[in-house]
Amino acid sequence: MIQRPPNYRDVGEALGLWLEPSPVPCGRLLRGGKFDQLATPADIGDPRTILNLRRGPDPSLFRGIDGIHVPASNDLENYDTSQRTVRAWLEKALGVLAAPATRWPVYVHCTSGRDRTGIVVAASLLLVGLPRAVIIEEFLLSDGAEQASIELALDGIERARTPLQVDLAGLRRALLGEDSPQ
Repeated sequence: MIQRPPNYRDVGEALGLWLEPSPVPCGRLLRGGKFDQLATPADIGDPRTILNLRRGPDPSLFRGIDGIHVPASNDLENYDTSQRTVRAWLEKALGVLAAPATRWPVYVHCTSGRDRTGIVVAASLLLVGLPRAVIIEEFLLSDGAEQASIELALDGIERARTPLQVDLAGLRRALLGEDSPQ
């Protein structure tokens, strides 16, 4: 029996609730919370890469899956993407998604699968051109999610004087399933 982490979902499948067809292929971008008690990679959608946004490392990685750790400080309000330190963290996390070496599918997670994960997923969807309203709805699928929080994050990205320093073409290729064979 498959056990799922908190707030687990396939982002492409979720986007299919509002967009037909979903611009993100199903099974490509997976999100959720910590998976400390899970037995198999199937519990988190059989990713080839795990992007850990928690401060602490994952307890163990499954054989054959790349693990990348991009922690965010607990001392910051991560939803305030207008802050320089939050933007630097977000650019690093998005850089992992845009990198040609990243093997897909990717499972993005933090502890609860809502806050840090929600910001990274929302920012990636915004940068590849998805409608803001759909991004907010996808975020609100998480238990305890508050619309004002994700709006703060999106506002910080959209209103910044300097855009996030991310390989947008690479992010589009990777997230939308247009990456080169590995």
